[in-house]
Amino acid sequence: MRDLPAFTLAGYDKGRGLLTQALWFAVMNTLFMAWFCPARLRVALLRAFGARIGEGVLIRHKVRVLWPWKLSIGDHTWIGEGAWVLNLEPVTIGSHVCVSQEAMLCTGSHDHRAADFRYRNAPIVVEDGAWVAVRATVLAGVTVGRCAVAGAGAIVHRNLPALTLQTMDGQRRPVEEPK
Repeated sequence: MRDLPAFTLAGYDKGRGLLTQALWFAVMNTLFMAWFCPARLRVALLRAFGARIGEGVLIRHKVRVLWPWKLSIGDHTWIGEGAWVLNLEPVTIGSHVCVSQEAMLCTGSHDHRAADFRYRNAPIVVEDGAWVAVRATVLAGVTVGRCAVAGAGAIVHRNLPALTLQTMDGQRRPVEEPK
């Protein structure tokens, strides 16, 4: 039986104070996610809140980022419309990466074995050249290897080696390096 009233945030560090968190939520929900916000401004807003972002990064509208200060993105990476970076822990996205529409990078979960449903969080790394396709989900603690592909609708719950495609049904097979 779950004892949900026993849940606490013990041991979890949001990384910034309540005022910064509130200010980010206000900016994210009024400007950052809006269709009329230019992509360059989205990058500037993330940087202003502590994200480390390289050159030539494109972030489309409706993208959600929980904590910008726990986000690092390399050069020439695309984050597609409606993607969600649920980064209770650090998310590191390399260069020349594509995170497609409505993909999710989720660093947090709960320990299903614990009655108090405590957090069981871990960072995510998406290495250079990888592609997290439309509606794919990458879960806590996973590294998506160099030039690997999390196929459309895939749920990646363990490391995905370099140059490997994981399909929606969990099958994995080698892929060639992009030319």
